[in-house]
This record gives sequence, structure tokens and C-alpha cells, in this order.
Amino acid sequence: MTHARNLRAVTLSSARLTTDGLKRSAVICVVRHGSDYLMLLRDREPNRGLYVPVGGKLDPYESPRDAAIREIREEAGIAVTDVRLAGALVETSPTPYNWWSAVYVTDLEGTRPDAIHCAEGTLGWFPRERLTALPMPDTDRFIYDYLERGQPFIFSADYDRALKLVRMDEELAGVRLVTAAR
Repeated sequence: MTHARNLRAVTLSSARLTTDGLKRSAVICVVRHGSDYLMLLRDREPNRGLYVPVGGKLDPYESPRDAAIREIREEAGIAVTDVRLAGALVETSPTPYNWWSAVYVTDLEGTRPDAIHCAEGTLGWFPRERLTALPMPDTDRFIYDYLERGQPFIFSADYDRALKLVRMDEELAGVRLVTAAR
């Protein structure tokens, strides 16, 4: 084996060994129609049994914006061309659950599309005032609050081993939003 091949094999092997705890890149896609929000009741982990926006992991060589447009089309069957970056959510835990997510929002015009069942779960439209009653990740409540206020955000959320939210900051304003005993 040549030196270059050897070096490449060692580098690839090292990369595999050091992926624990690295952030996965994803998009969270908030789809609105007037005061209604499209929510996904997840059938599988993460967040099984909770309502979340559509979204997912970035594909190789894909921009976050393109991923948001793709995820909305794939999961909700809705073709959009206009998405707006609203903020970011960085989630850190001592488990494999570690994410860096760009949060995009799109506002639909015209007739509201029907909700469909997708591979991730069941989609439904909910008025803003009903969102607080839905079971959802704690971080998402802050996302909706900041979106409603039109306020950009960069959230940093820390979890314990049981994936209980123990700390959350909004980093643009330097505000602590959640503090829990570990």
C-alpha cells in the first residue's frame, strides 16, 4: 500500500472513530397558512408521539435552504420556492442526539393544502392558539414564540442522558431561557 493510500485509510478510520458527539446537520421547516401551522405527529424517534414541524437531515452537498424546500415537498407534498431563514437550534447531549438545525419558515398563499400521512407520521393543520396544547419538544415552544414575534434567534439547548432539557439559551440576546438541575 502506498503512503498516500495508507494515510487515506488512517484518516477515514480516524474519522469513523471520532463521530460520536458530532452534530448532525438538519433543517426544521415551519409551514404556515394564515394563522394555521402544519404539524407532524411523529411515528418514530426522535420525538415519537410528539408534534413537530417537518424537516430532516441535509443530503451531501445540499444547502440548508435547498434541504428545507426538499423536505417540505417530500414530507408534506407541498412545492414551495420561498423559504426564509428564521433562526438556528443547536442541541447538545451526552448521547448520539446532537443536532445543528437551521429553522426555516414559509407562508403559503391561496387554498390550504390537505394534510397527508407521510413516512414520518401524520400531518395536520393547527391554529396558533392550539399549538400550546399539543405535546411537542420543549425547544419548539420557543421557536413558535419567537416566530410569532418576528424575532430572529439562535437557540442553544443542552440535554442530560435521558434527553431532558436542562439548559437553553438564546444566544443573539444572551438570554437564558431554561435552567434545570442536572
